Amino acid sequence: MSPNLIKNFSFLFSKTLKWRMLFQKGIKNIPIPEYALFSIYAILTGAIAGLAAVLFHETVIFITELSFSNTPQIFYIIIPAVGMLILSFMIKAFPKTAKKKGVSEVIKAVAMRGGYIPFRTTLFHFFAPAICIGTGSTLGPEGPIAQLGGGISSKFGHILDLSDAKRRIFTAAGAGAAIAAVFNSPLGGIFFALEIILLNDFQTPTFSALVLASVTASAISRALLGNEARFVFDEITIGPYNDFYLYIILGILAGLLSVLFIRYSDFIDKILHESILKRIPKWLVMVSVGLLMGLSGYYFSGIFGIGYEAINSILAGKEIWHVVLILVVLKIILVPLILYSGGFGGLFAPTLFIGAGSGYLFAFAINSIWGLELDTTAFVLVGMGAVLGGVNTIPISAILIIFEMTQNYTFILPLMLAVIVSTTMVQVFIKGSVHVKHLEREGFKISRGRDANILRSIFVADVMREDILLIPEKTSISKLISQLLESPHATFYTVNDNGEIKGLIT
Repeated sequence: MSPNLIKNFSFLFSKTLKWRMLFQKGIKNIPIPEYALFSIYAILTGAIAGLAAVLFHETVIFITELSFSNTPQIFYIIIPAVGMLILSFMIKAFPKTAKKKGVSEVIKAVAMRGGYIPFRTTLFHFFAPAICIGTGSTLGPEGPIAQLGGGISSKFGHILDLSDAKRRIFTAAGAGAAIAAVFNSPLGGIFFALEIILLNDFQTPTFSALVLASVTASAISRALLGNEARFVFDEITIGPYNDFYLYIILGILAGLLSVLFIRYSDFIDKILHESILKRIPKWLVMVSVGLLMGLSGYYFSGIFGIGYEAINSILAGKEIWHVVLILVVLKIILVPLILYSGGFGGLFAPTLFIGAGSGYLFAFAINSIWGLELDTTAFVLVGMGAVLGGVNTIPISAILIIFEMTQNYTFILPLMLAVIVSTTMVQVFIKGSVHVKHLEREGFKISRGRDANILRSIFVADVMREDILLIPEKTSISKLISQLLESPHATFYTVNDNGEIKGLIT
């Protein structure tokens, strides 16, 4: 690098730093009450996260149309492989950044780094998932969007020079707001941040920020993308209350299916990283998985991409049962293969798809075997919530997301029943969320509580105090009591004539 270039870069950096410091100083001098300023920051966080989510959504659509529009169907086989090959080059160029992916990265940032997410990580994980999903890989947008919302909000907090505690709040709020925007579900975004990002660590200021950010992001999403329900269906019949035991059975089956999916995902993760990727180049593994994805999509196009159109097709009864069964099996097999071989995407949409197919197959089987007339639509919707809640261990978020995405309250009781049964089943076998388990495999003991991780990040020098009160050991009791009453300290050290500590009084 030439000296002039270095000089110009240094000048630009110093100017940028100067303007940022002036901006921060100006913000702090604004005569606005602290709570009002906090609320403004929360609304701005929601606006930024909402716009980022909309931009990501449009980018995925653009890449999808570029990949599949006016493309001969035979080329569908290689399109996902091309996408995976591009991703392998990106991983090769930025290996450390590529590893910091998904919801788990936001959890780590909030729990252990005061909400700090490097902006280069945010940029990388904007383009990588968009390419992966846009070229047909059967993953969801919500994990990347949560990371995008959290990363943008983290940068926003850094520019404003917020404390670690506040930046942590707004990083979580940004992640929740992005989820609210992509699902058009403000309540779902709020409880997603509480249940997953904050690990159910409820505090009043945090909740206020989540509400303001999620509502703002959802409003922006509705203004730019429309306010139509994501899943469309005709009238729904949940059946008489004495048939609700069928929803309990569906919840149990959804819980077992969730456990199976989690166990299978762990197995794929282990065999890929401990065996296959040590012997075969990563790019070759990724391209092979991409070809498997393309071959599946060539015969069953419903498996491509996010899968909402296929879910609507199942809701409308346009899919025959054996096609639905094949799609569910393919989704279960392919999602972990793509994710752990090197792909980028989320689990929400795949679990919605698996739940929808499972609910349909359950109702179809009951109707066929026992001659009942169950409304398959109700079981599709309830199955979606049950598997979403089971795999991700988010019972409240799952209920609210399904409710808000359908804009229908009719089936809320069986939905709540099945989701609670499913998540309880998963807790019995797994004892924790899939995201936390993933972090624990990396060596992060998030489940032991944030306090333990905070202690790991603090040095002795950070908590050492120099303003201690030393009391000569020959001090009289009356003088000692007088000193104790006047001192703000809770611990006092006694010293001898040589200044050596001989004991303590608490």
